[in-house]
Amino acid sequence: MVGSSSPFTRKLLLLFLIFAGLYFGKDFFMPLFIGTILATIFLPFCKWLEGKKIPKLLAPLFCLLVLLMLIAGIALLLRWQISELANDAAIIKEKVTRIFDDLQQYIYDNSNISKEEQTRMIREEQSSVTRAIPSILGSLAYFFTNFILILVYIYLLLYYRIHIRDFIFQLSPPDQKNEVREVVYKAAKVSQQYLIGLAKMIVCLWIMYGIGFTIAGVENPWFFAILCGLLEIVPFIGNITGTTLTVLVSAVKGADNSMLAGIVITYGIVQFIQGWVLETIIVGPQVKINPLFTILALVLGELIWGIPGVILAIPLIAMLKIVYDNVDTLKPYGFLLGETETTQKKWLLAGKIKKWFKQKKSTEN
Repeated sequence: MVGSSSPFTRKLLLLFLIFAGLYFGKDFFMPLFIGTILATIFLPFCKWLEGKKIPKLLAPLFCLLVLLMLIAGIALLLRWQISELANDAAIIKEKVTRIFDDLQQYIYDNSNISKEEQTRMIREEQSSVTRAIPSILGSLAYFFTNFILILVYIYLLLYYRIHIRDFIFQLSPPDQKNEVREVVYKAAKVSQQYLIGLAKMIVCLWIMYGIGFTIAGVENPWFFAILCGLLEIVPFIGNITGTTLTVLVSAVKGADNSMLAGIVITYGIVQFIQGWVLETIIVGPQVKINPLFTILALVLGELIWGIPGVILAIPLIAMLKIVYDNVDTLKPYGFLLGETETTQKKWLLAGKIKKWFKQKKSTEN
């Protein structure tokens, strides 16, 4: 009995050691993994630059420049929309103050805690926040240090990519080189496909939410559209969070029931189009992990690495699924992570839509 259970025990121990190593080594692994995934995105662009006779030493620098320009563009877009929202800051502050006063009165009526006592408790909490400022500044320094490190990793991984690829091939047995080459290619491709598809998805969500919120009569609709789109980096939870914030802010600003209903209806329509049309066309079935393991990956990612872990969870588990699907002994695990036969129907729909677009394009040409 002991002997038969020992392989399972060893697997559990190995799994525990892997997660423990990722948790305690997050300062090392997290920037490296982020840099690796971002490097795979810019790999086709880097190859294209080198094909245009750009020196191998400079091509990764152009990739970093494009990345920084994208980040700066999103930051400027958010700043512009936040400045629009700031025009209503006085109205929002007044209404929040009124709600806060009503809440204080409710607490006093039901718990007999005076408003003065409530104010004193709030001031104590504010002083604790003030004491936390040094740690916040330390977190900002940690963020910028890791950001610079990620940029360095992206450059070096792009520059030494052939050297690293040849190293992996040398590790593999001669009769398995083709299989290893296919796994490496697919793993890099699935990361590119997921993150580039995610970027396209976010832009589509900006447009759909922007139109929907404008029709519903939301003030500063494009700010909330951009917010909901950016939160898409956290599957399932992100869009719900963005829509909830839109409902709360609109309610505070005095929105009527028809406007709030319009926000919720917009969310439902966007989710339907996203789930049945955009994901099938843009992301692709080979990236799709079933919802159970998507949630588990997000929870584990947050427990191990926090917010960066949530962002990295899906591309990492998708790459892991590629490895499982191409190794015979691990194929059952790839099957477990993948979609069921019922949910595969929408991928068939995607194939029909793509085929229709291709036929239409070929007819026009």
